[in-house]
Amino acid sequence: MKNTSIEMRNDPFFMRNEFPCVGRWNIPAVKSQEIDLSDVSLIAANATRKDDSLQNRKKGIHFFLDDYRFEHIYRNPNRTLEKYTQYAFILTPDYSTYSEMNLWRQMESVAHSRWCGAFWQSRGLNVIPTISWSTPSSYEFCFDGVEKGSIVAVGTVGCKAGKLAFLRGYNAMLEKIEPRAIICYGTPFPEMRGNLICVDYRPHQKEVC
Repeated sequence: MKNTSIEMRNDPFFMRNEFPCVGRWNIPAVKSQEIDLSDVSLIAANATRKDDSLQNRKKGIHFFLDDYRFEHIYRNPNRTLEKYTQYAFILTPDYSTYSEMNLWRQMESVAHSRWCGAFWQSRGLNVIPTISWSTPSSYEFCFDGVEKGSIVAVGTVGCKAGKLAFLRGYNAMLEKIEPRAIICYGTPFPEMRGNLICVDYRPHQKEVC
């Protein structure tokens, strides 16, 4: 009989149930990791390159982009794995959780994001979970798969018009996850509490929180 263990390990369709899951909805779990946050800088996933410069390799990868730019990450995670190992850490994909989406689609976005994080951790990458939410109904699952006290990432770009909804979810996230640090991509709202590490969405600029 042919031994397919190596093939199965590299086939994303066989890997879907490879990692521990938590919560009512069995969301894949991303473990809390110790990551140096003394000089945080981010590079967009679509700007990463093979054999990137030493300066860029000190950065973390972010996915605060339109979904179509990184939908392939979940479908074929091995495709970019070697390239991503160059960088200091990686945020999990920010798959959309818009309030207009049906809850099953939002849940799928969360699960896909966590699964990518679990996969990368299993391959030796430093991973920080990206947290997103929509309406209070999404709070039942959107914080699952993240250990209490973890470092997390959130994005505020484009959230100005929905400030109250953002802050409601943000405060729910603080209560559920109790993160020890929060990387904020974009300008933070003054009401945001916690150990914020702010990174401007404009290239090569860092904000002071």
